Amino acid sequence: MKITDKKQYLAQINEVIAGGPYTDDWSSLTDFEMPRWFEKAKFGIFIHWGLYSVPAFNNEWYSRNMYVQGSPEYEHHIKTYGPHKDFGYKDFIPLFTADRFDPDYWADIFAAAGARYVVPVAEHHDGFQMYQSDLSAYNAAQMGPKRDIIGELKTAFEKKGLVFCTSTHRAEHHWFMGVGKEFESDIQEPLQCGDFYWPSEKEQPDFQDLHAKPHPGKEFLEDWLCRTCEIIDRYQPAILYFDWWIQHEAYKPYLRKIAAYYYNRGARLGFPAAICYKHDAMAFGSAIVDVERGKFADCKPYHWQTDTAIARNSWCHTTSLDYKSSHELICYLIDVVSKNGNLLLNVGPKADGSFAEKDLAILKDIGGWLRTNGEAIYDSKPWRYAGEGPTAEVEGQFSDGAATSYTSEDFRFTAGHGCIYAFCLNYPEDGRIVIRSLSESTDANKPAFHGIIRDVSVLGFAETPDWSCDTEGLHIRTKDVRSDMPVVIKVAVE
Repeated sequence: MKITDKKQYLAQINEVIAGGPYTDDWSSLTDFEMPRWFEKAKFGIFIHWGLYSVPAFNNEWYSRNMYVQGSPEYEHHIKTYGPHKDFGYKDFIPLFTADRFDPDYWADIFAAAGARYVVPVAEHHDGFQMYQSDLSAYNAAQMGPKRDIIGELKTAFEKKGLVFCTSTHRAEHHWFMGVGKEFESDIQEPLQCGDFYWPSEKEQPDFQDLHAKPHPGKEFLEDWLCRTCEIIDRYQPAILYFDWWIQHEAYKPYLRKIAAYYYNRGARLGFPAAICYKHDAMAFGSAIVDVERGKFADCKPYHWQTDTAIARNSWCHTTSLDYKSSHELICYLIDVVSKNGNLLLNVGPKADGSFAEKDLAILKDIGGWLRTNGEAIYDSKPWRYAGEGPTAEVEGQFSDGAATSYTSEDFRFTAGHGCIYAFCLNYPEDGRIVIRSLSESTDANKPAFHGIIRDVSVLGFAETPDWSCDTEGLHIRTKDVRSDMPVVIKVAVE
């Protein structure tokens, strides 16, 4: 597919929408069905990689913050690269050569980490497209590495059996770098559609106001629509993930068009199609709910996703990452899955396409744990209870700022394969635990558990545990089970 005329492409988009089965209204779009593969997958990898990986300073918002006068990025930029009028964000493009980028190697390490799907960012707020595009020359296939990064990743991932998905963060670009117009920099008028910095609206919105001005004009919104549909047509992702700001009122008519176009394309061409959204941007039931850097305190009756990063302070690679531990991330995965969710874990490659040793070590730890305990995660379903124990979970987005300290009484549960799986998040050295949700009840009308336990085992350990069940709970005693990671008790039931 090659877009030679934007008006013609917009007409094509409208024709596909008119042809159904979905139309661009919420009543139609809520006929969306959650993909079965997504419910079974549980664990995916998110990738933030782009021009912002070159300065590798603070976080992926470098393209904006370097123009915010007085900010650490602003001062760092002048000290390292010189005045903004002489070296702007666009001047990182020739430095982004990706000379160590090997998509097959990426696929290997993500598959070994136990991921079932991967979501590379196709375009971030900075406006640099990581894919071949006919709508702007500022893309990785024509500039910088001169490679179709997204296309190469799709091929490598699918060859490895990983489900290919992608994300677009373009909506924020309307105003994202407009602060650069407040002083002498390389962001100056005139700017035209297709330019790297266009439109760089100088007036900055209130990020919490769903009706905030400035409203993007028709030209920007149609360009956003076309760019998004171009990704759909060129790469046919199984999930199209949107970052924030699409919840703003101005985007809603175009968002509905994108959803109808995408779902219709998927239905006609035979590929799964699902949108992932945040902040109530879409009508409930029309796509997958996502919680950024946070989760729910309780199990939900609908399947959902959380996206978080391997580091607390950035989505992209920087020289000052505050890494989470492997134990924390595995506990996070367990907690999310027990509540009917998926974990999308972000990693940030270096500018050259390689990965920091710490990222690789954490991915290796997660993959090793999943190879032993994956039967309790993949294809599982929520049990009657998501968990038990004294440690309270913090609910809501951006709630992953500190690790949760679990005790030996904290458990999470899943069900599958005719079994109940109990995850002990902090296995005690003395090998003695009590799972109270599996207590023996004498009142069938008010049971915590009123079934027959056939067998109890510990995944990854040869030892057969001693166990007994009474009104206090399922008592388990082991001698040789030792692990710094969560331990999974497999309870086979009749």
